[in-house]
Amino acid sequence: MSQMGFYFDQTRCTGCYTCAVACKDWHDVPAGPVNWMRIKAIEDGKFPNLFLAYLASPCYQCANPPCALACPAKAITKRESDGIVVVDREKCLGNKECRTLCLNSCPWDAPQFGPESGAKMQKCDLCLERWQKGQPPICVEACPMYALDFGPMDELRKKYGDIAGAEGFHYSARFKPAAVFKPKWRPGK
Repeated sequence: MSQMGFYFDQTRCTGCYTCAVACKDWHDVPAGPVNWMRIKAIEDGKFPNLFLAYLASPCYQCANPPCALACPAKAITKRESDGIVVVDREKCLGNKECRTLCLNSCPWDAPQFGPESGAKMQKCDLCLERWQKGQPPICVEACPMYALDFGPMDELRKKYGDIAGAEGFHYSARFKPAAVFKPKWRPGK
């Protein structure tokens, strides 16, 4: 199996949210709190020594996905062929019956439910239908700063290195998220 994953260059991201908007539009996610790609602003310091970085946060397609382990309906599975974590929304019990066990198990809040009662879980699947046609995920294609990439993890590591952490993101050896970073470290770190 070739594990697919993300690359994020934190030094290039300007927090424009183009990736998040493109994702929401492409997948017809209604306006509201659900965002398969989230952008987190990390601010620190006091004038004149300020620090600002952004963290793009999709589903990190973990080797040991805690959401799949927590799902009582086995609606979340990891594909053998490429390591992508997918949701069978027909099997999902919804936020009313399940009480969001998958969401609560994920350190990165990737699984999400809409605000309506009985909403089914949804999350990033690396735009599975796009890359099976040879296209990158919509967030990668949309990023005007070229801060995102995706592909097999061994190729991403060869191309970008093997840094597994960044400002605002902490690697979990237990879950093994499939992500490589170019971090924007705070001065003095």
